Amino acid sequence: MARIIDATHSPTGEHAKAEPSLGVIHCFHCQQPVPRGVSLTVEISGTEQPMCCYGCHSVASTIVDQGLTHFYKYRETNPGELPLIPEELLALDADLVRYDDPDIQREFVYANGSAQTATLAIEGMTCAACAWLIERQLQHLQGIRKVVVNSATERVQVEWDAEQTRLSDVLRAIQQVGYKALPFQQADLEASFEKKRRGYIRRLGVAGIASMQTMMVAFGLYFDDIDNTTRLYFWWLSLLFTAPVIVYSCQPFFVNAIKALRSRTLNMDVPVALAMFVAFVASFYATVTDTGDVYYECVTMFAFFLLSGRFLEMQARHKAVANAANLMKLIPAIAERQTNNDWQQVMVKYLEPGDVIRVRPGDTIPADGELLGTQAWCDEALLTGESRPVQKQQFETLYAGSINQDSPIMLRITATRQNTLLSGIIALQDSALEQKPKFVRFADVVSRYFVAATLIISTLTLVSWYFIDPSKAFWVTLAVLVATCPCALSLAAPTAMSGAVSRLNRAGILIKHAVLLEALPKIKTMCVDKTGTLTKGKFSIVAYRIHARTHESAVFTIAASMESYSEHPLAKPFQRLAATKPVNDVTNMMGAGIAGTYNKQQYRMGSLAFIQELHPNFAPQLSKANVFLANHEQVLAEWQVDDEVRKDAQQTIAWYQQRGIDIVMLTGDSALRAEKLAAELGIHDVRSGLKPQDKLLHLQQIQTNGPVMMVGDGLNDGPVLAGADGSVTFASGSDLAQSGSDVVILTGELAGLRRLYETALLTRKVIRQNFTWALGYNLVILPMAVTGHVGPLWAMLGMSMSSLIVMANSLRLMRDVD
Repeated sequence: MARIIDATHSPTGEHAKAEPSLGVIHCFHCQQPVPRGVSLTVEISGTEQPMCCYGCHSVASTIVDQGLTHFYKYRETNPGELPLIPEELLALDADLVRYDDPDIQREFVYANGSAQTATLAIEGMTCAACAWLIERQLQHLQGIRKVVVNSATERVQVEWDAEQTRLSDVLRAIQQVGYKALPFQQADLEASFEKKRRGYIRRLGVAGIASMQTMMVAFGLYFDDIDNTTRLYFWWLSLLFTAPVIVYSCQPFFVNAIKALRSRTLNMDVPVALAMFVAFVASFYATVTDTGDVYYECVTMFAFFLLSGRFLEMQARHKAVANAANLMKLIPAIAERQTNNDWQQVMVKYLEPGDVIRVRPGDTIPADGELLGTQAWCDEALLTGESRPVQKQQFETLYAGSINQDSPIMLRITATRQNTLLSGIIALQDSALEQKPKFVRFADVVSRYFVAATLIISTLTLVSWYFIDPSKAFWVTLAVLVATCPCALSLAAPTAMSGAVSRLNRAGILIKHAVLLEALPKIKTMCVDKTGTLTKGKFSIVAYRIHARTHESAVFTIAASMESYSEHPLAKPFQRLAATKPVNDVTNMMGAGIAGTYNKQQYRMGSLAFIQELHPNFAPQLSKANVFLANHEQVLAEWQVDDEVRKDAQQTIAWYQQRGIDIVMLTGDSALRAEKLAAELGIHDVRSGLKPQDKLLHLQQIQTNGPVMMVGDGLNDGPVLAGADGSVTFASGSDLAQSGSDVVILTGELAGLRRLYETALLTRKVIRQNFTWALGYNLVILPMAVTGHVGPLWAMLGMSMSSLIVMANSLRLMRDVD
């Protein structure tokens, strides 16, 4: 097996070719000079041999692993000449081996021990049957733990055991069934789409020009008084225009149909390819033998309409899935990194945790990091959809993709590449797009069986019409094949799901498990946590009153200085007000407060009882005040410090209750505080003082009355979030990628729950409309085609229009939300 060691401290030099005057070491594989500082070697026949790059290292390793070392023994090359790769290795498709390199995999592979996960881009996939074929192929591969293929995004998410198989084995297995698979990287999405778009336009152009010419010729053939010589000339002219359409424009349909038949499955390209092939062969036979009828205009028009529909479908899919990918394009390629006392420009992908970088005003933050300055203003609209700049304090986390709005700032990197919040957002969206709720799986199964039914009905139609009217048998059968192609049916659910996920993503709502969109309209109860869910999860100064004649800023300075010595949660809001500590002789009174000296005067800060020891007759003017500051002369100020309620909590609770959904508060807080907040928000069912396991028991009890959605802060609510029929949390940073909930709301607003529910209802409505239209159209057009009332040309138009209607209806979900 191949090993990487330091070539400068290995026995390699004894075996590697070197120029005596220069001491240059040459690569054992390609015999090019090894660059200075490169220390790659491969053990060949018991000796470590030097390699100049990872490419040669990967190829040489494969040669060794496959027992082909005789290649090196018998080659005849001189230094500087690139040796030929043995034919045996070419058969192994060695290009895929480079993706096994750990350094290359860092860009797109998520590793968790031996379990590795990657998203692959698939070329040549057209429908759900293709997805099913790829899933079946990979599931038979040793070491594969999970495979999810999505035909709408043309991606596959695969998880494998690195100890049992390699990524190159996965890529090769997919290629064996006729599809090209490469690691999906967001930056390559636009290039791949543009390449595919240009290919479609070229094929469309050929089909469009040919269809116009064949229709003009066909118009001349409609006249009865045309002589046989002119008619035959027109036939050959039509053949000349149709041949490029069959050979070039229709190539994707034939290739996909052959792939499916070789794998003993059916996809929607099978009836399409069969219809065009049979029509062309029959027309060609009629032209050569000068007998029968020709259908060249039907073939070219069918190809043109079908390619037009596929092109528009591709555009819509790209629009639905490109939003998150476009986020990565906004990350700068270059960053300023601190080196000693200087600044150096480096590639962002080379940044590592612990590096210190500088971000200028107006620039985009390239990686997650903690703020080293006192404060910063950042535009996080890219991540949360919130247009207003957010103030960040010292040591708070700033996220990749945010824009620095104010003065230059310095960050210490905490996360890079796929570990950033932005990458977590994209990973969650991809995960949602690659999952298949029940209605998507239903559409996949129905479309496969529908193709089989179409072929059977077409065969029966051909046989029946052969006895009824042989002259019409071929026309009618062709119309049946074309009209009943289940293109619209296979698009009904995936396109709607892609639109819904994209819609929520733009609103700062990330769907991790798309099944929630199916389950949400059925929920009967919504359980909510208190701290961190109905409230913001951190104490803040809600209200205050200054009693002394001292200037307000001086009072806050004293308060901040006093509380800087305290570890009590209520002290946190004051600690953020000032950085200096002018108070001395500090004494902490556990459970009461803190005492200290400022400008040679004694001060106390803490609870009402603590202050009343100095001023027994003092009565608070703020009814909910719980923190007080006083000296021996008077009480200086009082504050209400509390966990602030989210501003939209009451409206959201009321909105759900109006729709007949029960609201239950499950909290570990005391009964007094929980019931006080519940009364304020209009929640009537409160269950307080619960431990995490107690919350789960209460949830299971509530589930006996129907499906339940749980909304929690994601920190101590793990068991209850996992046990609910649907779960929502608020999260940021590294916790985002590890969240066990179905949905993550980035905006920090409970209004996201309303948008989530409304989108789920709209998605269900759109999918039902799509299914109704697709199935209804096929049920109506089928008997009309079988009885000969719909010709091939009208069948082509109907089939294309059916797919376009489904696509247009699904695109309603892409509209911007308020």
